[in-house]
Amino acid sequence: MSIRFCLALLLPALFSMPLTAGENPWASFRGPAGQGVDPSAKPPLQWSQTNNIAWKIAIPGPGASSPIVWGDRVYLTCYSGFFVPGKSGSSQENLKRHLLAYNLKDGSTLWDAAVTAKLPEEDKIRDHGFAASTPAADFDRVYTFQGKTGVIAFSHTGKQLWQTPVGSRTHGWGSATSPVLHKELVIINASVESESLVALDRSTGKEKWRVQGIQESWNTPILVTAKTGRKELIVAVQGKVLAFDPDTGKELWSCKTDITWYMVPGIVEEDGLICCLGGRSGVAALAIRTGGSGDVTSTHRLWTSNKGSNVASPVLHKGHLYWTHEQQGIAYCAKADTGVIVYEERLPRAGQFYASALLADGRLHYLTREGKTFVIAAQPNFRQLAVNDLSDRSIFNASPVPAKDKLLIRSDKFLYCLQAK
Repeated sequence: MSIRFCLALLLPALFSMPLTAGENPWASFRGPAGQGVDPSAKPPLQWSQTNNIAWKIAIPGPGASSPIVWGDRVYLTCYSGFFVPGKSGSSQENLKRHLLAYNLKDGSTLWDAAVTAKLPEEDKIRDHGFAASTPAADFDRVYTFQGKTGVIAFSHTGKQLWQTPVGSRTHGWGSATSPVLHKELVIINASVESESLVALDRSTGKEKWRVQGIQESWNTPILVTAKTGRKELIVAVQGKVLAFDPDTGKELWSCKTDITWYMVPGIVEEDGLICCLGGRSGVAALAIRTGGSGDVTSTHRLWTSNKGSNVASPVLHKGHLYWTHEQQGIAYCAKADTGVIVYEERLPRAGQFYASALLADGRLHYLTREGKTFVIAAQPNFRQLAVNDLSDRSIFNASPVPAKDKLLIRSDKFLYCLQAK
């Protein structure tokens, strides 16, 4: 058999194989498993507008979504044409949503895929605008969630492949959940659009299953493996945390939270234990053991606490839960199995935190809406390592993203790539 013939057989198979998480560690919201953790990354410790900036580019529109990294590319969403900060006189008919591709090495623009929004939309969306959902990528496609405009899949060359609506409702807080990839499915929390959890076929966009009753939920679901070996898709809704079979949408268990309002922060998991923050008042955090069946409130809920966060997602690391309160500028550490607060430290002149926490190289990164990043040692005794300021008169709602020795930070005007020189 000739070498040429062997290659002809082998190459299609190679190009159909997804790259591993190690090659693309941050290809969806909060990276592998949605946990906000990359132990292999080595981002710089310090930066500013004049220090350790590898490149900085202006984005053609605002947004609160985070970048993702696929190979040597950065993907990012934004919007244009309507409700752009600092611009007036536009109309909803001009609203477009963009998926942008950049070169990770130098920040050069590779392509800009724009989609006309399905109308009518909200006249304004408080704080976040029309691009708050982070994309997700696999070897074949990049998936975006654009609210009532639908779930849209693109090729890595920017060609639109399919578009599927998942609901028609809108909300004054907008949409914020991001696609989750599982086997041949792309899973969407469409709480705003249809109070549904929806699974679509990655190749075609065809709906495979749908779960109703997903209310007041702005968090991106996570996939965990219980100690029994069972896969569980977990999402927080008003008053409950729910777990489903990701293959079929069948409900596996539910747990009451005693949180009576909406749920925004992402859920985190370690060693079969999940921790959840949310709500604006009263009980604001809890921990649950995975692997249960039916109502597990009395059997698997370990603790509840009135210390939590309404927006920013936490990190769970070596048995400790770390997070910041979005309004009070307080950094917390709690024991994951008991909820006991280990430290509660006010960060000086912190402002608001909307970005999710990042753990990289043994350091926690907490980014404020004003562009200031507090770098804290990921250990149960509070130790502040650095405070880095990128203030540029824009708003930083997106979460920081590691890419080996680089760190990507996005505001509503710029995308920064930080790297030690």
